[in-house]
Amino acid sequence: MSPRPPSSPPPLLLLPLLLLGGTKLAVSQSRDSSEPMCYDWGESSEGGVSILEGEAGWLSCPLFSHPSVYNYTSTQNAGLNLVWYRLPEGHDVEQPIQCSLRVTRDRERLWLQPAFANDSGHYICMLSNQTSCIKISMRLKVLRPDEVSRSESCHPPVAVAPTQRIIPFQTGGQLDCPDLQEARKMAGGDATVTWSHRCNRSSFYSQRQQKGPSLQIHVMQGPYKGLYFCTVSYERAGQKLQFTRSINLSAVFPDFLPKLPSILHPGKDQITTVKRNSDARLVCTALFPYLNSSWDIWWTVDGKRLDKLSDKHRFSRTTSTLKNDHEDLTVQSVLLVQYFQSQDLRREFNCSVRNARGFETRRAQLEEEVSLPSLELGCGLGATLLLMLLLFFLYHVFWLELLLLYRSWFGTDERHTDHKEYDVYISYARNSEEEHFVLFTLRSVLENELGFSVCIFDRDSLPGGTITDETLSFVARSRRLLVVVSPGYASRGSQALLELQAGIDGMALGGHLRVILVQYKPVQRHGWVRELRRARVALVLVRWQGDKSRELSSRFWKRLRVELPVRRVSSGREVEEGGGGKEMRLHSQNSTNSQTGLISNTVKDPQTVLKSVA
Repeated sequence: MSPRPPSSPPPLLLLPLLLLGGTKLAVSQSRDSSEPMCYDWGESSEGGVSILEGEAGWLSCPLFSHPSVYNYTSTQNAGLNLVWYRLPEGHDVEQPIQCSLRVTRDRERLWLQPAFANDSGHYICMLSNQTSCIKISMRLKVLRPDEVSRSESCHPPVAVAPTQRIIPFQTGGQLDCPDLQEARKMAGGDATVTWSHRCNRSSFYSQRQQKGPSLQIHVMQGPYKGLYFCTVSYERAGQKLQFTRSINLSAVFPDFLPKLPSILHPGKDQITTVKRNSDARLVCTALFPYLNSSWDIWWTVDGKRLDKLSDKHRFSRTTSTLKNDHEDLTVQSVLLVQYFQSQDLRREFNCSVRNARGFETRRAQLEEEVSLPSLELGCGLGATLLLMLLLFFLYHVFWLELLLLYRSWFGTDERHTDHKEYDVYISYARNSEEEHFVLFTLRSVLENELGFSVCIFDRDSLPGGTITDETLSFVARSRRLLVVVSPGYASRGSQALLELQAGIDGMALGGHLRVILVQYKPVQRHGWVRELRRARVALVLVRWQGDKSRELSSRFWKRLRVELPVRRVSSGREVEEGGGGKEMRLHSQNSTNSQTGLISNTVKDPQTVLKSVA
């Protein structure tokens, strides 16, 4: 019904008052006025009317929307007149509508044939007699074609909302153009209809045919869904007029398929986890096959609807459509239980569905969630992660120190297993610079500070011996071969080449000898001898960095100690067991002799070395 002011009498009572024309109510309200008393119902609640510019259209007086209240024939027989007024856009005064060839009246309708843009505004229809009247207004908007939204440019513009129509699959149906009868009345029965669907005008196949003004669909299929447009054309007073309507056709599954509603969630054996002292969310999902009837989904608690519960303020429900598959609806209903308690676990929560074909209900099985100490767990995980990051940082920075500490505690002293005489055999180029580094820096620290037994051929070999045999013997009796790599090292035919070849052969034969490279000065790759280039991938390289490496706590000495045999340190000196002291004193004496510069290489002939290697 249209809205009425609170003081207005009901329409069933107002009609007799208007027909009497002189009732006490009307007389009392208009006693001091010569004009009839008029009841204004304001603007119609049915909404406005839209007409496309250039097309024919009409306005129906909202007073006759309910024939049981007002009937046009009865009101005319009772002497009531229907008068139309117009309030143009931007005006405050109502103007009577003058009928013309373009603007005509047909019973309770006001026709515009065609409608123009300046026809927009408020239109008032009023039923009146000499003493009383009642009126209601409605809004008309004349739209330009470019103001109408269209899914495809080929579709004709339509100002009226589409009519909904449903045809089941594999069945037939007929589409009739809306308001066709109205056009026939104005044209005296002669009107033509043109149909279009998806940009195709009147070009339908055998399954769809236009019969007269109607469109016949013999067998409904999926591609036939969508918007259909019908254009009604007629002629009036020599003027060609038309209007366009649309029908939104949907396809549904036929009625012979099962149409019972079903609950998809929760399953029969599905358990929903809830948490105590928090809001619980119970979800029910159901499928409603299409029926031209109503359906319902609801929750019950202990057999009662939510509005019947004593604590109904704790329960609320929301329903939404998840899917529309050819009008088969998948609907979800969510029951929200505020501040869920332990006693709620003993209550019965049921989800029920119903349509015209059947009914189904299912109980939601609840289980209390075991709460974990989130704060304690989070703090524990955070502390563990922080500790891991700290340990990773410490290892990345102090890995040499940690490795040396581990070796000092758990490392095995090789002197008790291999019965070799020397810890380190040093191989170097025989020139003043490398020899000075070996004798006064490398040897001094290894023997005097770290306690290793060091063998240097020029110092420890006896005069008159064979170079090849003694070199191989010294290398075989050593646990490590320390090769001091520099630009002048191991030129062809040198003593150093023999020592390097002996060390590499010792590694290849699976012995206990390990070769360590000490880079005294940078050497380009192409400057390395063939033996070094082949074995470089498998050898350890420790770089001497000048003054940065002189301190015993520098990275050079730590890295070198990692590769040398294990020696446990006490008060900055190596503590040897058994005969280690005697051996160390002998090496100290030999080192003193080497510092006097009395070492000579009288029997070391390079040609003899090459022949021995060959």
